[in-house]
Formats: sequence, structure tokens, C-alpha cells
Amino acid sequence: MTGRRLAAGMHRYGDLAVGDRIETGRAMIDDGMIDRFADLSGDRFALHMDEAAARRLGFPTRVAHGLLVLSVIDGLKNQAPAQLAAIASLNWSWSFHAPVLLGDSIRSVLVVEGKRLSRRADRGIVSFEVSALNQYDEVVQSGRNQLMMQV
Repeated sequence: MTGRRLAAGMHRYGDLAVGDRIETGRAMIDDGMIDRFADLSGDRFALHMDEAAARRLGFPTRVAHGLLVLSVIDGLKNQAPAQLAAIASLNWSWSFHAPVLLGDSIRSVLVVEGKRLSRRADRGIVSFEVSALNQYDEVVQSGRNQLMMQV
């Protein structure tokens, strides 16, 4: 990988360069997470909720909601030792490549792919390429996230 792995601490727009990256910790996807996400979202599709149904559809166990995984990835970003002085998330462009199964452990790598100043002098926009990886370092989801950040 090119660029720096960002050290622990708070990083503002001006601290970042194209190619810099943040590597998050891991989160294990467990029954409770899937159940709570289903309760919150109302998405109780059998693939997520019923192991027998998941097996009938060709999966070894329950499959996590794709948006649950994206939410966990965003949370891992916000818990990483290298923090971003973000104001707001402006955009997500996201793809689902492989199922995340009950018991999988996921992490994320965010790489700065672009940056520009906003109309306000105290803010900048940073685009990140984001990869969600499972315990085998396979990319299960990926996309881009734009953050408005403090300059």
C-alpha cells in the first residue's frame, strides 16, 4: 500500500494526504447484533433470522444484513485509534461482494483518495475508498465515503 498509516490521534483535513490510510479494529458479527438490527430496521428476512432458511438458500448459517455490516464498519472507523475531525458524512457509494456470516469477524481499511476545500474556509471534503474485510482478509463490501471535515 502507498501512503502513510495514520497514527493514533485526531487528524484534520490539512493533516491528510492522498494515499493515507486508517486501519480499524475488528468486530465479531453475533446473533445479538443481527437480532437487534432486525428489530431496529424491521428487516426480518428469513436469511438473516433463521439458520434453517439460510441453509435452504445455500448458506452455512445466518447471513448478516448488508446494511448492518456497513453500520458496523462506520462504527469501527469512529473507534479507530486514528480519528478524523469530521463534521458530517456526505455520501456513501457502496457495494456488497460476499455474504458476512454469523460468527465472521470484520474490519475496515480507509484510504484517502481525494480532498478539496469546501465553500467555507473552515471545512474540507475528503473522499475515502473503504474496504470491509472478513477474518480471511477477503473484501466482503467496499465503496466510497465522503466526509466534511474541519480544516
